[in-house]
Amino acid sequence: MAERSAGGGVQSVERVFELLELITDAGGSATLSELSATAGLPLPTIHRLLRTLVKLGYARQLPTRRYVLGPRLIRLGEGAGKQLGALATPVLRKLADEVGETANMAVLDSDQVLYIAQAPSRHSMRTFTEVGRRAHSHATGVGKAILAQLTDEQVRGIVARTGLPAATPASIPSIEGLLADLAIIRERGYAIDEQEQELGVRCFAAAVPDAPTPTAISVSGPVSRVDEAFGERAVPMLQAAAREISGDLALQHA
Repeated sequence: MAERSAGGGVQSVERVFELLELITDAGGSATLSELSATAGLPLPTIHRLLRTLVKLGYARQLPTRRYVLGPRLIRLGEGAGKQLGALATPVLRKLADEVGETANMAVLDSDQVLYIAQAPSRHSMRTFTEVGRRAHSHATGVGKAILAQLTDEQVRGIVARTGLPAATPASIPSIEGLLADLAIIRERGYAIDEQEQELGVRCFAAAVPDAPTPTAISVSGPVSRVDEAFGERAVPMLQAAAREISGDLALQHA
């Protein structure tokens, strides 16, 4: 019979999900000893749980004996992303109507941002980011709003794994510059993409508080329309929309 945890759950299930999250936090790859040290569990227990995850396809063991996330998690992640995007879409549509520009939502996935929902602007000249597209976090408004939710150590880990490829000449070129920008974002409560992902496009982004995974929403458009005056008007609406999505998520889990 399965062991019960102090909170009334099933302890083995809790441990399995803890292992998956630890592998994710380690950048998607970890050794048995690293997981044992971080989780504070005996090696035989960790090995038994990982063996089950590998058998089911939710983890893989590389020839180097490191464990990585398995392919069966992709389908679960895609399904969860669609549900999260579907929940947020009405709020994004309202936001896009209010500010007159395209609204997007993205989550952190495998060290990159993954766009999961969008409400397009009604302008004929508008920005367009395909749902399902991935981008480097340091060069996007949603990405920087997401990174600002992490510790500097976690950000350094992501950059060590992905680098800082320049999407445009305006992209942030160094980890020191990125960390300085993230400190400003944390203080003022929103991020700005100053043509760092695409020349001629400016983006304002804000984190979704208390989301189950680091999440952010944004409004973006041509720099001719999305200027400082636009930001002063749109940022409070953007932040209100992020809080509304956070509230909707809380209701889903109540």
